[in-house]
Amino acid sequence: MTIQDYIDDIARSVAFLSRVPVPQRHFIGHDGRLSRAVRAFPVAGVLIVLPAAALAAVLSALGAPPLLNAFATLALQVLVTGALHEDGLSDSADGIGGGKDRESALAIMKDSRIGSYGAVALILSFGLRTAAIAALATALTPSGLGMVLLAVAAASRTAMVWHWSLLPPARRDGVAASVGEPDSSATIFALVSGVLITALLLLPHGSVLSLVLMFAAAALSVLAFNRTAMHKIGGHTGDTIGATQQLSEMSVLFALALAL
Repeated sequence: MTIQDYIDDIARSVAFLSRVPVPQRHFIGHDGRLSRAVRAFPVAGVLIVLPAAALAAVLSALGAPPLLNAFATLALQVLVTGALHEDGLSDSADGIGGGKDRESALAIMKDSRIGSYGAVALILSFGLRTAAIAALATALTPSGLGMVLLAVAAASRTAMVWHWSLLPPARRDGVAASVGEPDSSATIFALVSGVLITALLLLPHGSVLSLVLMFAAAALSVLAFNRTAMHKIGGHTGDTIGATQQLSEMSVLFALALAL
């Protein structure tokens, strides 16, 4: 691996996971597959959430009410990502919750309309994340709040790679299938670097116990969702990869709000 290759992978990952414009020079000769680029997901997650984390720190330093801070932080985060992960959560909830069998679940997930399961999932996602960020804003210094949010970003994008690598594709014509399966070496690199980045960002502002709880919450959310996705649709899709980010972010923020 060269430094330039890794920088290209970071740029491609940022482009895949957000609406941030990326210079075209990083895509010269690229075939559109992300099999290797997934190794950069943890770093890409940090870069994508950096504006929202900075806003949270500034609002906290200015004494903004915690709930206002949390809503503003999530609003900016959604603007940067284009609500890609929220869309995956909504579609997955509708398909897995409303589908009677594999075929009907996958058909529902491809439908752009939102159903009751998807609506409830989004309400719970924003509600839980807002409450947790508000609690963290009360418990942490402004800089600590920003760093913890970056740690959550790295952990949740690492969870995406783990979910993606553990399950087979549920359909052969979906977004996830079109960009390829994660290489084993890229997956290992993402998991190791994700754990290290998360620990480096969190530990100066939290305890070892909070770090352990954070990883436990992320792991349990991924494993439980993997079991459900495998049972209902037979693998992963682009929607379930996005849903994994949301579920792990909710779980990790909830655990940190209790521990810090």
